Amino acid sequence: MNSGTETAVTSEARKRLLETATRIFYTEGIHSVGIDRLTAQAQVTRATLYRHFAGKEDLILAYLHLADQGIRGQVGAAQAGADSAVDKLRAVARSITEGIRSPGFRGCAFLNAVAEYPDPAHPVHQAVLAHRQWFLDTVTELLSRTGGEPADAAGRHFVMLRDGAMAAGCLFDAELVGETFLQGVEGILRARTEASGRAA
Repeated sequence: MNSGTETAVTSEARKRLLETATRIFYTEGIHSVGIDRLTAQAQVTRATLYRHFAGKEDLILAYLHLADQGIRGQVGAAQAGADSAVDKLRAVARSITEGIRSPGFRGCAFLNAVAEYPDPAHPVHQAVLAHRQWFLDTVTELLSRTGGEPADAAGRHFVMLRDGAMAAGCLFDAELVGETFLQGVEGILRARTEASGRAA
C-alpha cells in the first residue's frame, strides 16, 4: 500500500470516529459513552482511535471544535446575506431558530458539554468558554453598530435569550420558542434604536 492510500484510509477512519462521536455525544451525552462503543459504531479498532486521538478527551475536544466551526459557518452565512447590522442580527437570530426547529435538535452542544465538565480549569470547559466568548464578541460587535450606546449589556442579553431558547427548544414547542426568541431580539434592537434616538 502506498503512502497516499494509507493516508486516505487513516483519514477515513478519523472521519468516521469524529462523525460517530459527534452523533452520540450530542444525542446521548459525553460521560455515558465509552471508548468501546465509539470504536464499535465507527467500525475501527482501539489502536486506530489512539492513533488519531490521544484519548477520549482529545476526541471530545475535536467534537467541540467541529461544532464550533459549524456554528461560525452558520453565523457567517447568515450575515453574508444581509447588509445592515440590524439585518445581520436578525439573520443570525433566524438561523438559530432554524436550528431549534430542525429534526433531532437536542439543545446547545456547548451548554450540554459544560454541564458534564463543571471544572473551569478542564480543557473541555475552556473550549466551551472560548466558543461562547467568540459568540458574545460577534453579537456585541454587531449590536455596537446599531446605536451609540455601549453594547456590552445588549450583547449579554442576546446571548442569554439564545441560551434560554436553546434550552427550551428541546423541551417545548420549537415553533413557539423560536417566535419568542425572535420577539426578544426585536426588543433588544428596539431598545438600541430608542436609546440612540434619545442620545441624538
